[in-house]
Amino acid sequence: MHIKKPSFVYASVIFILTFAATLGAQTSEPAELYPAKQLALDWLSQPKIVEQFGKISDVIWSYAELGLQEYKSSNLLAETLKKAGFKVEMGLAGMPTCFVATYGSGKPVIGILGEYDALPMLSQKGRVPEQDPLVKGAPGHGCGHNAMCTAAAAAAIAVKNAMDKYDIDGTIKVFGSPAEETVISRPHMIRAGLFEGVDAVIDNHASSKFGTSYGVGGNALISAIFTFQGKTAHSAGAPWEGRSALDAVELMNIATNYLREHLFYTYRLHYVILEGGEAPNVVPDKASVWYYVRNSDDKVEEMYERVVNCAKAAALATDTELADIRVIAAIHQRHANKAAAELFHRNITLVGVPEWTEEEQAFAKALQKTLEKEEEGMIAYVDTLKDPTQETFVGGGSSDVGDVTLIAPTATIRFPGMVPEAIGHHWSTVSCTYGSTMWKGLNAGAKAMAASALDLMTKPEELQKLRDEFEEYVEDHPYKSFLPEDAKPPLDLNESLMKKWRPLMEETYIE
Repeated sequence: MHIKKPSFVYASVIFILTFAATLGAQTSEPAELYPAKQLALDWLSQPKIVEQFGKISDVIWSYAELGLQEYKSSNLLAETLKKAGFKVEMGLAGMPTCFVATYGSGKPVIGILGEYDALPMLSQKGRVPEQDPLVKGAPGHGCGHNAMCTAAAAAAIAVKNAMDKYDIDGTIKVFGSPAEETVISRPHMIRAGLFEGVDAVIDNHASSKFGTSYGVGGNALISAIFTFQGKTAHSAGAPWEGRSALDAVELMNIATNYLREHLFYTYRLHYVILEGGEAPNVVPDKASVWYYVRNSDDKVEEMYERVVNCAKAAALATDTELADIRVIAAIHQRHANKAAAELFHRNITLVGVPEWTEEEQAFAKALQKTLEKEEEGMIAYVDTLKDPTQETFVGGGSSDVGDVTLIAPTATIRFPGMVPEAIGHHWSTVSCTYGSTMWKGLNAGAKAMAASALDLMTKPEELQKLRDEFEEYVEDHPYKSFLPEDAKPPLDLNESLMKKWRPLMEETYIE
């Protein structure tokens, strides 16, 4: 049967395949286009739908809520899904801003992940190519999370429309996941059983590229706050009567910095002092320091124990007490499923890169000029699917998606919208995660996710490829949470910061 290719992707598909062949890119069979998939893509292509979800992304961008404080952002997304006919459960896994939206029933069950938390200190005006805060010192979306659960919601609703029209069996779920920037929610969501029965998971992330990947990547992480207790005294009159908790923090930091010499090169180790006293003339009796300990799955626990030993030694040396070690988060590396990535890549290629206007290209080049990078503008082609075994692993960032990859076959669709060379967790990313390029990028990501979800729901052989690979992999990589048994979501973590900034930011909210 002859199937007409959709006009919105035909030209880009031809260009991408030609370009990929020129680069010697990995080739695979093209994604199949059938009526249910065509319906989902056509629905998402409507200008009113692009605008609707683009505006939702911009609104969440303006809220810029820190992890576990995303009340307005999660409510907006949950209400959007509820109005579309999804059953939405809020406040799950001990987190008020965690939700799961469900449509359909029975097998297969396909999950789509979404995030919506911002980062501290990154406030910036949108589409402005120089640093110019909206509210100086306030949070900002420096990782594109405003677009990610938005794209997931759009994709899920498109799948729902296709399910209704073509009587497709199965269940589609959106997992609204708070506090990814502090890698908190997914281990608690897994522990609460929210992913039980899920057959496959589609993750997504904003990017300057349009692609996916497979294999092991990123770093495992244990995040912990170390608190020392000492004794106050007059710093000048009788310092011998005091025991400085701040001295303990500083000695711990010195010890961990000497430790760096003897850690395997995949490690990353960083910290901030949260509390160190209130006046120089009073010996501080309480001080705390927050550590991120990162390494590979097989090295992170051992490395963390060595950091704990540095804390114990500091307490002993200063005659203070290591009063508390509060584990904030503990997560695995990503173990992305190859069969999932291959399927996602076919649909990414089908969708193609959005067409950027001259104005969008001009903004991208202006931002790149400010950052003293090559003024190349926005991307023009789909990223290739590379073999990760040919690359040397040297550590890097972390995501609690890693835990999900070990309980269900998962891979990540990275959708465009960010300006190439924009710096992650930086004002330059905040500037370009707002507005038209991000609208187009998240829409392209939603199309790739919807198309992939429909393939998994209507083509049992495709889902079986994911499941077979996953079942074989977890035999050698069984899931064990790094999170302590008694750990609870740290709901207070960003509470004071949001109380400080929210009243000042409300004047810049987009409604």
